[in-house]
Amino acid sequence: MTTGTGDGRTIRICIDRGGTFTDCIAFAPPATKGGEPQVVVVKLLSVDPHNYDDAPREGIRRILEQITGKAHPKNLPVDTSRLEVVRMGTTVATNALLERNGDPCVLVITRGFKNLLHIGNQSRPKIFDLAITIPDVLYTTVIEASERIKLVGTLPKSDDVKYEKGLTEEWVEILEPLDAELMRKDLEKVYETGIRSVAIALMHSFTFPRHEQQVEAIAREIGFEHVTMSSRIMPTVKLLPRAQSTMADAYLTPGIQRYVEGFFKGFDEGIRDPNKVRVEFMQSDGGLTPVQDFSGFRAMLSGPAGGVVGYAMTSYVDQPVIGFDMGGTSTDVSRYAGSYSHVFESTTAGVTIQAPQLDIVTVAAGGGSRLFYRNGLFAVGPESAGANPGPACYRKRGPVTVTDANLFLGRLVPSHFPSIFGPGQDEPIDLAASKAGLEVLAKEVNASLADTMSTDEVVFGFIKVANEAMCRPIRALTQAKGYDVGDHVLACFGGAGGQHACAIARALGIERILIHRYSSILSAYGIALADVVHEIQEPSAHTLSHPLDAGVQKRIDQLQKTCQQYLLDKGFAADAIETEVYLNLRYKGTDHAMMTPTTGAGCDVAGAFTANHQREFGFTLPKRDIIVDDIRVRGIGKSSVVEGSQSNVVEELKTLAKRNANDQSIGSQSTYWEGGRRDTPIYSAQKLQPGDQIDGPALIMDQNATIAVEPSCKATLTTRHLVISLGDDESKVARSEAFDPIRLSVFAHRFMSVAEQMGTTLQKTAISTNIKERLDFSCALFGPDGGLVANAPHIPVHLGSMQEAVRWQMRNTKFEDGDVLLSNHPSAGGSHLPDITVITPVFNQNVLEFFVASRGHHADIGGIRPGSMPPDSRELYQEGAAIKSFKLVRNGDFDEEGIRKLLVDEPAKHPGCTGSRCVNDCISDLKAQAAANHRGITLVRQLISEYSLPTVQAYMGYIRSNAEDAVRTLLKDVCAQKGSRLTAEDCMDDGTVIRLAVEIDGETGDAVFDFEGTGPELYGNINAPRAITFSAIIYCLRCMVASEIPLNQGALNPVKVVIPDGSLLSPGDGAAVVGGNVLTSQRVVDVIFKAFDACAASQGCCNNLLFGRDGPESFGYYETIAGGSGAGPTWNGRSGVHVHMTNTRITDPEILERRYPVILREFGLREDSGGAGEHPGGEGCVREIEFLVPLEVSMLSERRVFPPYGAHGGSSGKVGRNTLLRKDGRRLNFGGKNATTVGPGDRIRIETPGGGGWGATTA
Repeated sequence: MTTGTGDGRTIRICIDRGGTFTDCIAFAPPATKGGEPQVVVVKLLSVDPHNYDDAPREGIRRILEQITGKAHPKNLPVDTSRLEVVRMGTTVATNALLERNGDPCVLVITRGFKNLLHIGNQSRPKIFDLAITIPDVLYTTVIEASERIKLVGTLPKSDDVKYEKGLTEEWVEILEPLDAELMRKDLEKVYETGIRSVAIALMHSFTFPRHEQQVEAIAREIGFEHVTMSSRIMPTVKLLPRAQSTMADAYLTPGIQRYVEGFFKGFDEGIRDPNKVRVEFMQSDGGLTPVQDFSGFRAMLSGPAGGVVGYAMTSYVDQPVIGFDMGGTSTDVSRYAGSYSHVFESTTAGVTIQAPQLDIVTVAAGGGSRLFYRNGLFAVGPESAGANPGPACYRKRGPVTVTDANLFLGRLVPSHFPSIFGPGQDEPIDLAASKAGLEVLAKEVNASLADTMSTDEVVFGFIKVANEAMCRPIRALTQAKGYDVGDHVLACFGGAGGQHACAIARALGIERILIHRYSSILSAYGIALADVVHEIQEPSAHTLSHPLDAGVQKRIDQLQKTCQQYLLDKGFAADAIETEVYLNLRYKGTDHAMMTPTTGAGCDVAGAFTANHQREFGFTLPKRDIIVDDIRVRGIGKSSVVEGSQSNVVEELKTLAKRNANDQSIGSQSTYWEGGRRDTPIYSAQKLQPGDQIDGPALIMDQNATIAVEPSCKATLTTRHLVISLGDDESKVARSEAFDPIRLSVFAHRFMSVAEQMGTTLQKTAISTNIKERLDFSCALFGPDGGLVANAPHIPVHLGSMQEAVRWQMRNTKFEDGDVLLSNHPSAGGSHLPDITVITPVFNQNVLEFFVASRGHHADIGGIRPGSMPPDSRELYQEGAAIKSFKLVRNGDFDEEGIRKLLVDEPAKHPGCTGSRCVNDCISDLKAQAAANHRGITLVRQLISEYSLPTVQAYMGYIRSNAEDAVRTLLKDVCAQKGSRLTAEDCMDDGTVIRLAVEIDGETGDAVFDFEGTGPELYGNINAPRAITFSAIIYCLRCMVASEIPLNQGALNPVKVVIPDGSLLSPGDGAAVVGGNVLTSQRVVDVIFKAFDACAASQGCCNNLLFGRDGPESFGYYETIAGGSGAGPTWNGRSGVHVHMTNTRITDPEILERRYPVILREFGLREDSGGAGEHPGGEGCVREIEFLVPLEVSMLSERRVFPPYGAHGGSSGKVGRNTLLRKDGRRLNFGGKNATTVGPGDRIRIETPGGGGWGATTA
């Protein structure tokens, strides 16, 4: 790029404003003729209100003083006469979202959906939090637009004017034109309140935007200053994320514009003229945009995106690179293998954003992450000290953090750390403050241990746990996606990364680390290397063809021209502009689309999609059409502000003359490494030359970072990088089976990571909506005794019951190495028949080592009704295939013939029953479960290879003991506060009693949960297998512990469970149980919490709705519907959320209507359904669906008779209600459990229960 503008404007400044520090790098011509170009780096606190108002502007002021040698007083506007370019990545949008301080705005949404953004996908983020905390909605008020569009497919039903072709070339029916007059009145009322920002998101506007355009025109006429249309910013199918993205833009962009204006006010008027100073902002997709086009919803990853560009442009040669960006507040990890990986839907602060974003995973473990000792485990974060007060060593009386730990261990050198602390911003970090805080923490740790640890050992333990926390997302980005993490290079950057790079690489099996010379400010440097990007995306509904359909190619050509013209208008030459074309593709009948690049008119797009699908998900669907969901064009204006090309570090290493530089140290200090303290030499990076090599242990000081080179590692300096090669670890992992609290904390991470990666594999490789989209599955790891070791927090009702399934197989089945077992029978540890468990025992030399298992809800396993969830079943056989044990895989061979017979032929032998209506999908999902298990086996065997089998099995036991201790402590506390005997009972809607008496031993923490007095087994389907009660107990205990503990069998060790045989909770072999899993389980939880006086009752139901049909075009659809959660002593109940034993998502309204012959008329909150109280209960939901063709409809629900109880004077929540609305006008009470046939125009209206209130209301 040409330097300078010819009028003295030659200084180019790039800035990354992070959560703790603001990094600035500036480029300027040589100060003297023939000299080197100037590069100036400035680092300052992002928040320091005593010294400056705006960190980026202060950074620019300091840079100008350094380059020009002239004073730029703080009290005067900054002189821009020397500025050519200012580029910035900022956390302004992210912070506004986190702190909820954006602009007041109004949401305009289709009538019936005013609460959609509150309900979201109806799942709760933390399944064990009784006080359900979900960030509040962004809008101030809502207008429901009187309008409605219906998708009718690719062919119009008639020539009626009600039908029009949408942008996707799908036809739509205009059921109700926009009532413009009413919209004007509603917007005028809102305008009078002072609101000036509008977000518009209407049903199906991705293909039919006219109604949104009409609303926008009205809003502009009234005078609203900012109007965002969903059809303009991200015209893709799925109303919820599109509406949330639109809302985020309306909420954030005005604030961003004000921030820019405030930033500009600190400069002279030249900053506002793009012909004088180009001001550009980094977007989440890794591209820059002119300041006038910078918007809120594309700004979420503005800062971290710069780091990805930085390492991608400086570290990638021919080996994939993992980016490890450890900052003050958090750590960002990403992967680059020659092209940027983008995601198109992500969630930040509870808001789902649909926009291109670099695939960056953030973990709350940074230099400022706080250190805790909780329930016998070392914990790092997620709480952060932030920039103010910051770590204890920042001289603002902050808490102890990872930075304090590194300082105490000698991995930071105070004299080389920026002296920017204290009242005068001129003092170094405070080692004494770190030491004092960490010694207090060490005393807390030692108070619970038999063998005392030194403060060094305790502090180093926290560093180990922090490292493991940061390894987890790296494994998820690589191993979970089919890549070998050891095949990568680790590119380390961020101010705190250098102290952890060697340990992270060693833990992951990575052999080489690259640390750029600007590693501590690489995000700012990456912004300097980035290009200006302009993206356009349009929806489509074409079927992919080869060559591309003429209509698709025409749209691609037009979008390319539009992107090119935009960049030409910004001053880019034609030869500096490139375009990239992507098609968002999916198999017909599935929801998961993949953005697939095209490389020209003749490229095999289908082949590229198929290959990507096979790698990512492990399967393809060769007989299905491929659908083009979206057409995306990315225009790139080449515009790096860094002179010259980036050197090839790999080639340089091959030819570089290397020399030992161990004698170049500038001092030394005591540093703690694995095994103890060593006197460690200190080196200055500025005094080293390319080719210099340093053996670890060593500390290499850069001007803004400290790099800890561990023992057995070697650092080599090149022109632009410090390259660290990892040798053999001289301190091999100790393979001791003895208890170590630090290792226990590490194993807690590793065991949970196994279960989480199993879940990721299952979700990706499954084909059904239930598993892939609704996430109705769980994965777990078990010890050789069948006891639960780790269960990823998926579906609570699966928590304890899978252990029962594993142990049943151990007692009743002979299995060998290479076998994979399948079971779903209630008497064999099953929950209900659609939940099929796949169990893999793992052997080594014929010795059983451990088990892995996965459980998923299958769409249809036969029975009397589609979906295998009949409300009217009386016998188990009516609910589908019932399998106690079957060898799905024998000696490595998948028995498809055998399982097909069990799923299709066996159920059909019973009267009134059929076999599975979608057996191929079931078999595909079972293969996915087997694949998930295989993934778990691979990961555990890696652990065994690293630590040894005896050590891994020992820690399987220790981790259970840790959970057991936490539960015993809870039970002792309960006994001391509430007595040794607790009792409660509640009723199912048919009057069947569930009765519980809990006897607690206050000395030992043992307890007996006795359900004697519970009603008998029913001739119905709400019987609950014994495993369900175990799941309910472990769930409730985990909730009441109220802090993070490993979830495993240990939580049940203090508990003896007594369930009378032949009762509702221990039915016979042939009892129908489909409702026990989804209804009775919730009531058991209500009874337990009532006995412990923990909270008021939540809705106590999953509200199971099914519809479908048999025949040639058979299908089944199943959903569960949210309600109100119960209030507690310090919290209000949450409205419109799934509670307790389930946490599945609900189908997006547009996907529902696009895929099934229905219209969703209403989905919102049910007003006044939550119980009143000092803390009111949450409100239930209203969901009304109109059917367009004849279908079978079933409803399976509870709390339609007995309401969710209130507590301590709080009122009960309202009971639910199901109403069948016939087309002829009749309104029929459908009851809690019923089934019928509906015709076109019939509707079902489901009103779910509210939660109970807590405490009496005050007058």
